[in-house]
Amino acid sequence: MILITGGAGYIGAHVALELLARNEDVLILDNLCNSQRSAIERISTLAGQRPGFIQGDVRNRRLLDTLLRDYPIDAVVHCAGLKAVGESVHEPLRYYDNNVGGSLTLCQAMAQAGVFTLVFSSSATVYGDCCTMPINESCATGQPTNPYGMSKLMAENIMQSVASSDPRWSIGLLRYFNPIGAHPSGLLGEAPLNMPNNLLPFLLQVASGQREYLSVFGNDYPTADGTGVRDYIHIVDLAQGHLCALDALRERSGVNIWNLGTGRGYSVLELVKSFEQVSGVPIALQFKARRPGDVTCCWADPQKAADELGWRASRSLQDMLTDAWRWQCSQLETEWIREAN
Repeated sequence: MILITGGAGYIGAHVALELLARNEDVLILDNLCNSQRSAIERISTLAGQRPGFIQGDVRNRRLLDTLLRDYPIDAVVHCAGLKAVGESVHEPLRYYDNNVGGSLTLCQAMAQAGVFTLVFSSSATVYGDCCTMPINESCATGQPTNPYGMSKLMAENIMQSVASSDPRWSIGLLRYFNPIGAHPSGLLGEAPLNMPNNLLPFLLQVASGQREYLSVFGNDYPTADGTGVRDYIHIVDLAQGHLCALDALRERSGVNIWNLGTGRGYSVLELVKSFEQVSGVPIALQFKARRPGDVTCCWADPQKAADELGWRASRSLQDMLTDAWRWQCSQLETEWIREAN
């Protein structure tokens, strides 16, 4: 059985769905601080089977001890954590408490229970403002530009240390670039409970009339159009990368690091233009000052994941935006039906 912390969230839910699709037993732990119980129903509908679900916090050691004792868990996918760069600048202690404290507690509980296989949702932000593009796994870390990135690096360091102390550990650090999109069915996607902190969910709310304009933070970067450049990866490709990592970890020990990205960067304005073409909806923009903690460019060299995991992202930016817009439209339709009744 695979335990997924944060499994009702955007990334964790898609990982759960992919695992269920290949008949793995799945137990989800989520405190629902930025996710919804309805995600469990959506996963169940799409998979044709229901994952186990426990509402609780990964920082709750007593709860973790109980789960690891009472369920036949042999591996953990750790997705629980806060993830907004801008928010982390304003609330650093909250990010360290959740992301570092939760990872520490999880590793302690796993070690006590004798469960030593762990896939960790890390981030390309651990590379900081890297001057070398594309970024490969040998690029230096240690200078993240924001508390979110630092919290991910600190969690990575904890895992590096525990693996060095005990050869039974097999840990995969998955450094995500920028996951976007939704399940092609339109039934599962990103649904932030409060104001979105990431580009695409905000853009979708503008396109659907929920917000007046999209804020673009910085149009004076040294890029082709002045806006930041990112490596966007389809959420389904990303989720499938977790399964490849789990398979590899069953044959490996120690710490293994893999970038999960496409190897292609798009600017904010390129993404907006592509979305307008996909949706047929014009997007009003408002340019604002750069946000603290943002970097100019960031895209992956995904070759190591291809070589060691047999994994490559296969879906295009158009696929990502088409699926995201389908998800947003399905959400609106659900709201209309609810209001009509």
